[in-house]
Amino acid sequence: MTSSVLVTGAAGYIGSVLVRALITHGYHVTGLDRLSFGGESIIDLLHHPSFTLRRCDLNDHDAVDRVLAERPYDAVLHLAAIVGDPACARDPDEARRTNWEAGRHLVERCRARGIGRFVFASTCSNYGRMSDPTRYVDETSPLAPVSLYAELKVRFEQYLLAAENRSADFAPTALRFATVYGASSRMRFDLTVNEFTKDLAIGKGLRIYGEQFWRPYCHVRDFAQAYLRVLQAPAAQVAYEVFNVGDTTENYTKGMLVEHLLKIFPQAKIDRVTQVEDPRDYRVNCDRIRDRLGFSITLRVPDGMHEVADLIRLGIIREPGHPRYYNIPYAG
Repeated sequence: MTSSVLVTGAAGYIGSVLVRALITHGYHVTGLDRLSFGGESIIDLLHHPSFTLRRCDLNDHDAVDRVLAERPYDAVLHLAAIVGDPACARDPDEARRTNWEAGRHLVERCRARGIGRFVFASTCSNYGRMSDPTRYVDETSPLAPVSLYAELKVRFEQYLLAAENRSADFAPTALRFATVYGASSRMRFDLTVNEFTKDLAIGKGLRIYGEQFWRPYCHVRDFAQAYLRVLQAPAAQVAYEVFNVGDTTENYTKGMLVEHLLKIFPQAKIDRVTQVEDPRDYRVNCDRIRDRLGFSITLRVPDGMHEVADLIRLGIIREPGHPRYYNIPYAG
């Protein structure tokens, strides 16, 4: 029997990659998305027998309830959100409605309908800053969100995984994603690796602030594989669990990113600006998802840089400054 999953945010940067991976692995996917950035990313799936699109705003609770009633879903993969610090800061009320209130309603309705699996797209931004710069943070480390975006992710995680809400027939999982990069059918150039690579590919220089600060990175296609690992694992293995998604070896400073980019663009002009403080500075240990679920990445940051550079140099994307490639209006 084919497993049926609901993916919220199905037309997004990660969602459009994820739904294809799920279909390839034999799942029937219902994609829920309000299509804020259009639906071109999934246009080839509209008549696929294993895909159903429902245009729906997560804040329309009645519409969400109707989608949930359409079929007996085995799992809900919840990605829909106001994504990123700038987007949440620009409209904090909308961020709270979508990322907290609408998400909580979705969980409550999933519980009421007996949907057994719920996988939440969280973020490593929850860690904020390492208390000890010589060590890695892991899933047991204190959370110190420094933006509304991360605050709402932490709040939702705590609600989803709270001990007082636990039951044997509901298996929620939180995936704390590293900073994503790479090619997607809903491409974004407001992500660090993609943005830096794009700027050099179009002949601009780079101005780097605080090249010594750390972040973890992971390719968007590997995010999709992480979801598959969770779905394929026994429920007891992932219920009420948190996993950092990435690879422990894929932590980079901005300076390290620049060094890799200079191998692709040796004539690039780099302007390094000293910055002694950054509220987000963290190296993340991702061994738990590797050891418990057998997850491993297939692509590394230099692979993603070459991939994004080719999108522009080959003319696959001709207007990388177009607003469709940014979650907030782009000024440069």
